[in-house]
Amino acid sequence: MDTIWLTGAQWLAVLRIGLGLWWLESWRHKDKKTWFEGGGITWAANIAAKHRWTPVRSGFDVVVAPRPKTMAYVVAYAELALGVGLILGLLTPLALVGGLLLNALYFTLMIHDWAEQGQNSMMALISLVALFGMSWQTWSLDAALGWF
Repeated sequence: MDTIWLTGAQWLAVLRIGLGLWWLESWRHKDKKTWFEGGGITWAANIAAKHRWTPVRSGFDVVVAPRPKTMAYVVAYAELALGVGLILGLLTPLALVGGLLLNALYFTLMIHDWAEQGQNSMMALISLVALFGMSWQTWSLDAALGWF
């Protein structure tokens, strides 16, 4: 075939934007009132308390549990920032690495919930492909500004 509908770089941009939409949806679907009152962190605390790995339980107890409202804001606005950054292609490498880290945290906390792991695994895989494929080179503010 002599012509291809999109180039490889454009397909990587589509993947990056789709991942950004996924993060944005993760932020959008939260019941913000309950979430920001610490409801999301309370839910996570119940999961962490039963976790089979002691470092996960103790790490949660040290870092997250003492500040549930702050951590609720950190998680929610991290998801929003990742979504906007990836959709616009703004600071894309940082957003992709940040998303990988957040997915790793979700994956570790939710290790027993295989339905949730499918989503985290796919998001992490997309992040890796978009990162190593330099998906910010096309259709991004990073490219328009000459960054990265």
